Amino acid sequence: MPERAGQQHGPRDLRLVGLRKAFGSAVAVDDLSLTIPAGSFFALLGPSGCGKTTTLRMVAGLEIPTAGQVLLGDEDITRRRPYERPVNTVFQSYALFPHLSVEENVAFGLRRRGRKDVKGVVAEMLALVELAGFGRRRPGQLSGGQQQRVAVARALINEPEVLLLDEPLGALDLKLRRQMQLELKRIQTSVGSTFVHVTHDQEEAMTMADTIAVMNAGLVEQLGSPRELYERPASRYVANFLGQSNCLDGSVVATQGDETLVEVHGVRLLVPGRLGPPGSPASLGVRPEKARALPWDAALPADSAVRDPALRNAIPGTVTDVSFTGLSTQYVVRTAWGEDLGVFSQNAGGEAPVLRGDTVVVAWRPEHTFPLAPASVVAEEAAEQPLPRPAVPPTMAPLGS
Repeated sequence: MPERAGQQHGPRDLRLVGLRKAFGSAVAVDDLSLTIPAGSFFALLGPSGCGKTTTLRMVAGLEIPTAGQVLLGDEDITRRRPYERPVNTVFQSYALFPHLSVEENVAFGLRRRGRKDVKGVVAEMLALVELAGFGRRRPGQLSGGQQQRVAVARALINEPEVLLLDEPLGALDLKLRRQMQLELKRIQTSVGSTFVHVTHDQEEAMTMADTIAVMNAGLVEQLGSPRELYERPASRYVANFLGQSNCLDGSVVATQGDETLVEVHGVRLLVPGRLGPPGSPASLGVRPEKARALPWDAALPADSAVRDPALRNAIPGTVTDVSFTGLSTQYVVRTAWGEDLGVFSQNAGGEAPVLRGDTVVVAWRPEHTFPLAPASVVAEEAAEQPLPRPAVPPTMAPLGS
């Protein structure tokens, strides 16, 4: 067996260049180019069928690309067999051997390569995943979270340059899944390897990843840090896949300094950045937790009815639903043109009560508004945009600048 690349080289970026995978006439991944910095925790996020798992399988060597390359640094590993790559995979099913002990499962890869003295390194790996003392147990004697950590230890003991995680937390209950999110991030920080995590769970990706690529129909819709994607989603698809958003379509009225005045069904709203010349179409969004539902004063214009002068964006409407969720009260407000807006009000006290049937103003700060671009434009820009190093948060220039 050839010596593993990780033993010959320092940390190397994982590069996907023009990667494409077609199954007959169905294209699962289409001209995907990404650079994943060495030592980063990277997430491929998207719904079923978006191409994220197929991408992972091409990196692992379990699928051969129709076109394109998979490289570690400058080394092309596209056609290498899975066991010839410095890459290991942790699957959702864990794939542990039920007839072997925990120690034997973790040591399996080393023994397969002919290494005999493994006791010490197995003990170190079990300590890393906080399973010291569990070595003699069988997988069936462990909880789901413990089995998942055994699977991670078994993969990491081979010192892969890249660890691939294919929906590894999908079989766990909610409480344990959240606990394991923190555990996986701790482990990745400890070992310093590159982790590539495939998931459809946006909270999971945002909790663990340094950088997220949101995939849609085989393409990267947008990539960036969790905060960037949430606060500044570039398309309607991203805005609604990561949390909930109120998305509005209108047209540019004028540019005022570093803001653009957009008219939506007769209501004028301010959006950060320069979005285009007057009369051009414009789309914008605001998160429900950034907005407030304030009592309407019929004697005043909508923007004057807002008590806080900073809340300069305001749309009148009627409350059609009120839901108490514990942390917040969630309102649905129907506008005069029939569109529903969501408002999440934190239950911290001090807010005037709002009831179903009340006329209110949905108001928010202009700086909490984000511009939205068509998905096709965003996908083209994302494919060309190189990823930053893990220590430097990605930045995105305002659309239209």
